Amino acid sequence: MNYALDVQHIQKSYGQKQAVKDVSFRIQEGEIFGLMGMNGAGKTTILRMLATLLRPDAGDALVSGNSIVKNPEKVRTCISYLPDEAGAYKTMTGRNYLKFIAGLYFKEDREQKECTALGEEICGLGDALNQKISTYSRGMTRKLVLARTVMTKPKLAILDEPTSGLDVLNSLDIRKTIRNCAETYGTAFLLSSHHMQEVSATAHRGAIMKDGEFLAEGTPQELLQKYQAATLEEAFEKAVRNA
Repeated sequence: MNYALDVQHIQKSYGQKQAVKDVSFRIQEGEIFGLMGMNGAGKTTILRMLATLLRPDAGDALVSGNSIVKNPEKVRTCISYLPDEAGAYKTMTGRNYLKFIAGLYFKEDREQKECTALGEEICGLGDALNQKISTYSRGMTRKLVLARTVMTKPKLAILDEPTSGLDVLNSLDIRKTIRNCAETYGTAFLLSSHHMQEVSATAHRGAIMKDGEFLAEGTPQELLQKYQAATLEEAFEKAVRNA
């Protein structure tokens, strides 16, 4: 079985506080995996370690076979990372921003054009791409930076709260884009959210976290059955309160 991500007993502490405690999980190619937890559960710390922005205190993770500890440079060539508050250069037009990002990843003019065209298709902003990003709504900006994140066809896309602060329609568009990219390009996604509906509607599998640990892992249906719950929110509540 081909794993885009294989996390092996990673740990991270900030002083005396252990933010991530011996976490292990795997994500297959083209699979969407969601980390569910309240603020402070350790979700973002895991994402930052896998994005090679933080070094684990112990353990390791392999991204397409590359170690985040031993070969972080190789890991960076096959991942993309979208932080919670990611923005874009507001003085640029949306189209020029996508061209700029494509130029960072590809040397050949043909590859840059293909990457930019894919980004334009993914974001779905149409004529608005000719406008400056400073005129964009939050939803439009989020669609643009998501397109920037996936248009390079990474092996693993890491998304921190991808629909944070968005209205229902923009959230639905973002979720559809994530699912389509996973299915079409085989990109694996790791996303975090404290909204259970986000994971239920988007991810193939997920994990409930509290205090840096996994309390449960599985498909949304498996989590519902495990906790005899009608909704993922109810399953989350039972898992966290009984931990």
